[in-house]
Amino acid sequence: MRIAIMGSGGLGGYYGGMLARAGEDVTFIARGANLEAIRADGLTVKLPSGEEFTLDAKATNDPSEIGPVDLVLFCVKTYDTDAAAEQIRPTVGPETMIASIQNGVDNGERIEKFSGAGHFVPGVSYVNGLIEKPGVIFVRSAHMTSFGEMNGSLTPRIEQLVKSFHHAGIDVESRTDMQSFLWEKFVAICGVGGAEILARQSMGPVLATPETKDLLVGLLQEVVVVAHGVGANLSPELPDQLVEFASNNVPPTHRSSMFLDLLEEKRLEVESLNGTVVRLGREQGVDTPLNFAVYAALKPYENGGLETL
Repeated sequence: MRIAIMGSGGLGGYYGGMLARAGEDVTFIARGANLEAIRADGLTVKLPSGEEFTLDAKATNDPSEIGPVDLVLFCVKTYDTDAAAEQIRPTVGPETMIASIQNGVDNGERIEKFSGAGHFVPGVSYVNGLIEKPGVIFVRSAHMTSFGEMNGSLTPRIEQLVKSFHHAGIDVESRTDMQSFLWEKFVAICGVGGAEILARQSMGPVLATPETKDLLVGLLQEVVVVAHGVGANLSPELPDQLVEFASNNVPPTHRSSMFLDLLEEKRLEVESLNGTVVRLGREQGVDTPLNFAVYAALKPYENGGLETL
């Protein structure tokens, strides 16, 4: 496949690097120091196993140089979704898939405002990667990546996408329940991130303190109620299941990506996460006071650091 990677950070660098190494025709859309480093020295990917490899990768900041592709892997932060969807227009042909691996539950609607209907493919990723330095991707963990159609059908394009990822050595699956699966991850992100951020603590202390553990459960419960309002088929037991999973499987030092962004004074995805819970709750007539508390507490930091008057 001809593939364009929109967002060549931790996720895009990992997926693009693995696909390129497997022989796919991959071009990275990057910018700044990362772009210059890839052009000068190639892209290096460091895997959780300790293996690392370097590719003589193709990279550009101008998607019109690429032209229409079979797949755009869309890996930008949610606050860049509209600008990135506009930017990739030259890469979108009649049959192009735009596979979004992002946080949030409304990226498809936003992307297809620019691409037109029929291109969006939802994805859920449990890969944790970052830019160690320009041109070098460090992958902390690489668990399952999932793709599927929003209507639940298993289409030839999903089969081809999964086949290509599998051939590249990526843990991947197709699913017929993507709407609910997207919401499951969304529930976890909003609840875990919200509790950690309000407590200013990693997962271990949050779970060890009865009050913050109750806060976590309450945040999760609110998002599940909102999810039911949009038709997502989530179990009422999901909050308890997520807390049990976190207790047994999540490192006590865990900090959510938005918590890390807050500490590093970067822009925050608060509108696409807890802010979306609040907005959808208001539309449904559902109270979400705990998620509102997270949303309100983070708004002054939304654009990075503390805004001053």
